[in-house]
Amino acid sequence: MTRVQKQDPEKQPLQSVENPWVELLKTLTLSGILAFGIRSFVAEARYIPSGSMLPTLQINDRLIIEKVSYNFRSPERGDIVVFSPTDTLKQQNFKDAFIKRVIGLPGEKVEVKGGRVYVNDQPLRENYIEERPEYNYGPVTVTADQYLVLGDNRNNSYDSHYWGFVPRDRIIGRAAVRFWPLNRVGDIDPQPVYQVEQSALMQIR
Repeated sequence: MTRVQKQDPEKQPLQSVENPWVELLKTLTLSGILAFGIRSFVAEARYIPSGSMLPTLQINDRLIIEKVSYNFRSPERGDIVVFSPTDTLKQQNFKDAFIKRVIGLPGEKVEVKGGRVYVNDQPLRENYIEERPEYNYGPVTVTADQYLVLGDNRNNSYDSHYWGFVPRDRIIGRAAVRFWPLNRVGDIDPQPVYQVEQSALMQIR
């Protein structure tokens, strides 16, 4: 019968205790690496500094920009995208990212006239803009692997009708979720429906 011999506690091997500052440094380093990886490849938070995307996005809205889906599909019309400045914008000393809505896809003809946007000579049904555009633009054909983007606040947006198309490789990601303010938290619909306020309905005869 095998007998278990008790070890003298004083003779058991001592476990080394790591310096708590070293442990903290390791934790912070790992957290930093994970945060960098998530921000670079998965998602990041952004805020809205201007009114160019009114009424869809309000000034100081906080958004989650997801970066995964465009690894498997191309941007679609209606997507709200964040992108790095194009070469033309860099020449104008722009450094910060832009956020706009995709309107024209590669190879499509786009024109703005009479307060409407036309894609391949067909009027685009838009229920998300602040007001009808008061300018004419085009017609232009979107070049391969590039996109035409416009702000929902058509008459107060510095977008493709000023400086041209956005190359695919400049697109950082898609605006997916608004997490601030709390009373408007939720997914960002690419084509939101805006209800007419009751006060406006009462004025309709």
